This record gives sequence, C-alpha cells and structure tokens, in this order.
Amino acid sequence: MKKILIIEDEAAIRRVLVKILTEENKDYQLDEAEDGLDGVEKAKDNDYDLVLCDIKMPKMDGVEVLEAIKKIKPETTIIMISGHGDIETAVETMRKGAFDYISKPPDLNRLLNTVRIALDTKQLVTENKRLKKKISKKYEMIGESPEINTIKDMIEKVAPTEARVLITGENGTGKELVAHWLHQKSNRSTGPMIEVNCAAIPSELIESELFGHVKGAFTSANKDRAGKFEAANGGTIFLDEIGDMSLAAQAKVLRALQENKIQRVGSDKDIKVDVRVIAATNKNLKNEIKDKKFREDLYHRLAVILIKVPKLNDRKDDIPILVEYFAEKIAEEQGNAIKDFDKKALEVLKSYDWSGNIRELRNVVERLIILTSEKTVGEEAVKTFAGK
Repeated sequence: MKKILIIEDEAAIRRVLVKILTEENKDYQLDEAEDGLDGVEKAKDNDYDLVLCDIKMPKMDGVEVLEAIKKIKPETTIIMISGHGDIETAVETMRKGAFDYISKPPDLNRLLNTVRIALDTKQLVTENKRLKKKISKKYEMIGESPEINTIKDMIEKVAPTEARVLITGENGTGKELVAHWLHQKSNRSTGPMIEVNCAAIPSELIESELFGHVKGAFTSANKDRAGKFEAANGGTIFLDEIGDMSLAAQAKVLRALQENKIQRVGSDKDIKVDVRVIAATNKNLKNEIKDKKFREDLYHRLAVILIKVPKLNDRKDDIPILVEYFAEKIAEEQGNAIKDFDKKALEVLKSYDWSGNIRELRNVVERLIILTSEKTVGEEAVKTFAGK
C-alpha cells in the first residue's frame, strides 16, 4: 500500500486531489495537511512514498516545507503544486530536490502520470538499495580482532578519497573483500567495479583485456572491443594479482595512471578514462622490483596507500565469529537448518594452523556441516572430519 501526503491549504483542492487519487487506486493511503507546519510534522512521524505540496501557503510556504522534509528525510519524493505565478519558484524547488511540479488547476492526466512515475521511481530506488545491501553482505568483512579493526578504520579514511590502494596478503586472506569495501564506501560506489585477475589471463592477451583492441589488431580480432579500463570508466578497476602482470602491460598501466588515457591494441588513438585503481598481490613487489620483474615507478604509483591483510593465523580470535558466519551462509545456500559449533569445537579449530587462511576455514566448516549428523558440531566431529 502506497502512502501519500497531500499538503494544501485550500480544502477544495485537497478534496479534488483525494478524489482523483482514490479513483486511480483504492489502495492508496491518503493523508492530508492543511498547512506547511502540519505537513512537516506528519512527514516527520510517517514514511510517505510520495508528498504532494502546494507552494503558496500560510505559516510555512512550499519551499520551506520542501527544505524541512528533505532535511529530516532526504529520500522523500515530493511533487510541488504551483499556481500560475509560481512557475519560476516551482522550477527552483526542483533544483532543491523536488521530483516535479504540477500547475493549478491540476490536469487529471498530467497529475496521475506524474504520480505513477514518481511512485515507480521511488520503488526502483528502494529496490536498488535493497540489492546493493544484498551485494554488500556478500563482501562483508567479518571479525573484531585488532588486526581486522585496523583495516576497517583504514577503509573508512581512504575510501572517500581518490587515492590508489595496493592490498597485500597471502592467498585466501580476503584481499578482494577489502577492494569491494573500498569501492562501496567511495564516491564512485554508483559506478562500476570491474575485476581483473591478472594471473588468470595469458600474458599475450592481458593488454587486450585491459585496454581493448581494434579490428585486425591480431589474428582473432574480428571486431573492435573495449577493454576493462573503459568498462570501469566512472568507477573502480580492481587489478588482482598484479604481480603476475607482464612488463609490457605494466608500462601501459603506468601511462593510464599518469595521463588518464589508454590506447586500444592496434590503435594510436587516445581514449580518456576516469578510473580509480585498486591493486592486490600475494607477492613481495619490492623483491620483484629487485629481480626486474616489476616496475618500480608503477609500484610507487599504485602504493599511495598500502593495506596489508593479515593471515588467519594472526587473527585467530576471529575464528568463532567466522565459523558462525560461514555456518549461516552455508545453511542459507543449501536450504538447511543452521548448525551450531560448541565451545570445545571452536577451541580445536582455533588451535589449528590455517595455511589456506579464511578460504580454507570456510571449506572446513562446510565439510563439518555436511558430515556431522548431530545438530551441534562438537569437538570429536572436528577432530574426525576437519582433515587437519
């Protein structure tokens, strides 16, 4: 049921609006306010899907009402109702966040069409936020140890900036989670997040993958193709395992960072890109630089901010929280009831050496859930099935 608030000091116009909207959809829940102050109070106490607000009113005019409601609840959708002489003011209210305006006397088709569009837009925005929240949970950073809290604090400081970030750590520690949180908490969060696993792409194809190519650039180039940098325009590109990138590709990435320009393979035409680069590696890049396998100038371009993700062995106090999280996720994925782990089972898990880090822990938790017939996973089950 959609909740709509009508703020209008003329009773006759309120009655017309109520009648029109009720005939349009009997499921609309309609509230009325006879002046701006009353409207603001009602908006404060209720979550409306839509507000229709007159501009010329006593006590508090429509512009003031718009500003007040947007300050209290910024996501409220507001349509302004303007008299003939209020058009300039109505346009000004749109600059201040109004969805649209309708002239008096209201045209039936115009009114209903605007209301429908406003409600549909509100629903889309709500659904997008729900999906984004769902996506965020997929990349949730779990843990309360000092080591993980230090990383969370670093993300809060760094994410809103445009600084490039180099994430280091062993395989399976969750470097990609840090990258996703940096993007989602950044000013680019509405833009794309493009991931490139540099280790998974053959060296002869990495340049085409990153920068695209033009038709005829090489044997299988049958048509022009945009690369990952172009796809990430306005957002973030995550170069995972960048230590495995060829030196030739490194040179092109360096130019992209220096000049915000790229060239497709086989072309000499510059293409401007607006991309934030986040990179990750499990290698010691300083050693790679000594061995002439990684460019020092690229390293310094990438490592404006360094974030080192700790091994699971260095944050074992997080194991109980991680086990609970994985148990819930696995139960959700498999459609089963959640299994608990008793204290002794958790202590045994904390005593193990986790060379495979969080990825290994998740696999062990899944194995224990599948192989344990009891509702609670105990110490003996862990010793029997953990494979450690």
